[in-house]
Amino acid sequence: MSNLVYQTLIVGGGFTGLFTALHLSHQHYPRSVILIDKEERFCFKPLLYEYVSGEMDAEQVWPRFEELLKGSGIIFVRDAVEAIDLKQREVKLVSGNSYNYSNLVLGLGSVTGYFGVEGAQENALPLRTGEDAIAIDKHLRECLQTAIQIQDPEQRKKLLTVAIIGGGPSGVEIAATLADLLPNWYQGMGGNPQEIRIVIINHGQEILQGDINSHLQSTAEQELQKRAVPVEIILGAEATAINKESVQYKRDDKTETLPTATVIWTTGTNTHPLIKKLEIPDEHRDKHGRLVVTPTLQLPDFPEVFAGGDCAAVEDKDFPPTAQVAYQQGSAIAHNLIALAFGHELKPVEVNIRGTLLKLGIENSVANLFNRYEVTGEIGHLIRQGTYLELLPTPIHDLKITTEWLKDEIFTHHLYPIQAGDVIKWVGGAVLAAVVARKLIKAFSEGEKEQKSQLPLLQNS
Repeated sequence: MSNLVYQTLIVGGGFTGLFTALHLSHQHYPRSVILIDKEERFCFKPLLYEYVSGEMDAEQVWPRFEELLKGSGIIFVRDAVEAIDLKQREVKLVSGNSYNYSNLVLGLGSVTGYFGVEGAQENALPLRTGEDAIAIDKHLRECLQTAIQIQDPEQRKKLLTVAIIGGGPSGVEIAATLADLLPNWYQGMGGNPQEIRIVIINHGQEILQGDINSHLQSTAEQELQKRAVPVEIILGAEATAINKESVQYKRDDKTETLPTATVIWTTGTNTHPLIKKLEIPDEHRDKHGRLVVTPTLQLPDFPEVFAGGDCAAVEDKDFPPTAQVAYQQGSAIAHNLIALAFGHELKPVEVNIRGTLLKLGIENSVANLFNRYEVTGEIGHLIRQGTYLELLPTPIHDLKITTEWLKDEIFTHHLYPIQAGDVIKWVGGAVLAAVVARKLIKAFSEGEKEQKSQLPLLQNS
């Protein structure tokens, strides 16, 4: 092509896109790299629950792209993509600007899917972005503040009931978080914390069914009952309609209604609209409309284009749609882009699932180590936090946030007089978490495959 410019465009700043860019920067990729995303900030989705609960702040969970990419040489363009022309190798933006590319990386992720449930998109609160977390926080505070002033018990009960649609990892984690958090908030306002009601409505007969975390089902069920208020779980229930005052669901061929002012939607995804619009034949899409890519993560019809994360499916592989998979695919894409630039052989992606982490309440998590051992409670919490903090996108951000977290865990959360043994326990736990996390990153970066190196990583996006 006469207008071909030797630059790589990355569309989408999620785990695949951002980490592709950062790996290219760290490995001195010889071509210019432009990362395009409509948002100002990168959302570290596995830590959104900490953001909702106030355990971590926006700069920790939701850092600006400009901060993360500072000094990397990566050009960040904040704009929405209007169209992608694969034949002309052109990306058109809503602003009217357009970019040509020699290579393109598609890391657009997925979008929330509502399965045609009446009123779901209008009335349910999703939890996928920092803006979603802010909206949930604001809504819940308003509900509690209104409830404390209402005398009518039925109206108050509705305001104090939270329905969570979906018993996957996101549903379990937000339910556990709110079951500890909301009673504390409400009691601080002078209310009775036992009036808070958290309900999971799950279509399947088990929570975490068919998920990478399914082996943690028993632990999760037990921990959900130990929260400040026990979490109710309604199984075999299909949500059929959601409005501002209730959620309707069908169970055992009967339609039931749960009065509630808050419905949080944590189930279901759809293929990104831009991915659906690409001129790709049906035989190179999966049943969900995602792009089927080669083992080297290239489009069969357009080998200059790479795709990973939730918008792609690898030939003959069944990778779960998790952050750890997207992260590793970003690393693989970067490796292959560098190989292309220097005329070297490309390598197929290798994804190693090294266990799972699940938040099960305030300062309470389960960490599945080596796919054999479970660590729960405060130490599980420290391991989970330390692991995620070590994976924050840049070393400077990682050091800054880890330092703030350790200070907060050891001192801020323990302002009352404590014994020396407590200090030793918490400092020891923090050190343990840091050590485990550092070993994890080392194993992750080096691609070690021995069972003893298979430590846990990110468990959901």
